[in-house]
Amino acid sequence: MNEFDLAVIGLGYVGMPLAKEAAAAGLRVAGLDVDAGKVDALNAGRSYIDDLTDADLDRMLQNGFTATLDESVLARSRTIVICVPTPLDEDHRPDLSSVEGATSAVARHLTAGTLVVLESTTYPGTTDEIARPLLEASGLVAGRDFHLAFSPERIDPGNAKYGLRNTPKVVGGFTAECRDRATAFYAGFIEQIVPVSGTREAEMAKLLENTYRHVNIALVNEMAIFCDELGIDLWESIEAASTKPFGFQKFLPGPGVGGHCIPVDPSYLSYRVRRLGYPFRFVELAQEINERMPNYVVARIQRLLNKERKAVNGSKVALLGVTYKPDIADERETPALPLARALLELGAELVFVDPYVKKWQVDGVEVPRREDLSAAVAEADVTVLLQQHAIFDLSIVEERAGLVLDTRGVLAEGDRVERL
Repeated sequence: MNEFDLAVIGLGYVGMPLAKEAAAAGLRVAGLDVDAGKVDALNAGRSYIDDLTDADLDRMLQNGFTATLDESVLARSRTIVICVPTPLDEDHRPDLSSVEGATSAVARHLTAGTLVVLESTTYPGTTDEIARPLLEASGLVAGRDFHLAFSPERIDPGNAKYGLRNTPKVVGGFTAECRDRATAFYAGFIEQIVPVSGTREAEMAKLLENTYRHVNIALVNEMAIFCDELGIDLWESIEAASTKPFGFQKFLPGPGVGGHCIPVDPSYLSYRVRRLGYPFRFVELAQEINERMPNYVVARIQRLLNKERKAVNGSKVALLGVTYKPDIADERETPALPLARALLELGAELVFVDPYVKKWQVDGVEVPRREDLSAAVAEADVTVLLQQHAIFDLSIVEERAGLVLDTRGVLAEGDRVERL
């Protein structure tokens, strides 16, 4: 008999919610990671995940959850789910080294009858073309000796309405039997399972979701640029368009896109398409537009300061919110970083206000943090609202700040306040 019902590889923002729900459903869960700091923190009851409180973790530990660096735990687990990062390298190509490392570890300890599921986002074909051969190096054959499936993660950090349990779970298996085994596993703690015919369809579903968002965000970002020149209030136009009860979904412009998914996932799809011999033009154009937004925000800051006969060089600039989305501490791919980099190169004196980020560096240079929102905006030559954390009292920004650039469309416009 297996000691664990589930082993989760990768104890980050995807792996830990999975472990939490599985443990709450009564499964015996082990977590495997290569980071000793994470393992020690979890076993001591200290969470580093936005959506996992210390109280949640304490309940998991009481239910038998354990975190470990010892990969031999995989041999004692009935199901193994791989939730490791899949970033891009410096050339915007998929970096699957963590997936390959985790899969090789599984292969070293794979036993007959085990279900292996990849949840890490990747391009279509990865489960079959990369994970399966690595696993079959164990001498066991997928679909015969062990089950293999892909089920894309759909974690949305900070989302109070949709979590792992009530977000439908897409599942694709290497064989129909693999799919059925994975479906039965997830059905134990997730309300709705969406089976698809194969692993490639499941891999594509995830990339389609985020490419759809990426392209539509790029659309409104480009509109924001030319609507400013045309003197059109795009924010009002978006609200008007969103009253249509069909055929329209509201997307809002911003200072750029962040997080692990939207800036990264479409590039995985573009990479796969390029292997066919032609570019995925929609994705590459969207990438170009969204990546230029931080520089566009800098240009708007320069314009605001010019109105007051001030240069960026020597001006005090306060950045409000440097995470990639509101009300979380996650800074991955935050557009605040390229924005701050450009401002520092122009000689701006930066400070930031963010209740979720205690220290923030830009290329090794620490940006001073201000605790007091009111004092920070009052001292600044220009304030830039990058992320509308709920804890921010926006009335203070409207009343006390000098010049303000609102990249989120939540402040009342006036002589001193401009929207993106």
